[in-house]
Amino acid sequence: MSSSKFEKGWKTEEKEPFGKMVRETVRGPQAMRPQIQKATQQLGNEITRLDQAMGRLKQRENSIFKKTVTAVQAHDQESSKAYSNELAEVRKMEKIVTQSRIALEQINTRLQTVTEIGDFASTIAPAIGVIKNVRATLGEAMPDAQGTLGEIGAQLNSIMVDVGQITGTTFYQAENSEEANRILAEASAVAEKRMADSLPEVPNTGQSIFTSE
Repeated sequence: MSSSKFEKGWKTEEKEPFGKMVRETVRGPQAMRPQIQKATQQLGNEITRLDQAMGRLKQRENSIFKKTVTAVQAHDQESSKAYSNELAEVRKMEKIVTQSRIALEQINTRLQTVTEIGDFASTIAPAIGVIKNVRATLGEAMPDAQGTLGEIGAQLNSIMVDVGQITGTTFYQAENSEEANRILAEASAVAEKRMADSLPEVPNTGQSIFTSE
C-alpha cells in the first residue's frame, strides 16, 4: 500500500513540473525556439536543394530513356543494354532523393510543431535519427548534402543536451529508434509508389517497345 502511494505521488509530482520546464525552455530565456527555427530553415533549404536535384535527375532520365528507346528500335542490343543500365542507376538516385526529401519534410513539419508544444523527447530524438540515416543514404546521390545535414543533426543534439541539463532528464537518442525507422519506412513506401506511378517502363532490350508479345 505504501509503495503504491509513493508511486502515485511520484508520478503526480514529476509529470507536471517536467512538462512545465520543457515548455518554459522553448519559450524562455534559453532561446531554444530560435535554435529550432534555424534548424527548420536549414532543413527547408535542403528540401529545396533536393527538389532541384530531382529536376536535374528527371531531365537526365528523360534523355537516357529516349536514347534507350531509339537503341531498342534499331535493335542495337549493346547500346540499349548500356542505356538501360544507366537509366536504372539514374532511377536509383531518384528514389534516394525522393525518399530523403519525404523523410526530411516529415521531420521538418514536426520540428515546426515542437516550438509550440515543447514535445522534445518524441520529436527531436527521432528527427536526429532520421537525419543521420538520410545523411548516410544521400552520400552517393548528393555528397555535398552531408555537411549541412551533419550541422543540423549536431544542432538538434545540442538542443537535446541543453534541455536535459535544465530539466535534469537524460534523453536516449537512438539512431535507429522505432519512430525514426517508422518515418524512414513510410518515406520509402511513398517513394516507391511515386516512382511506380510516374516512371515509364524500361524497354525490353530484346524486342521493339511496340511489340505486344
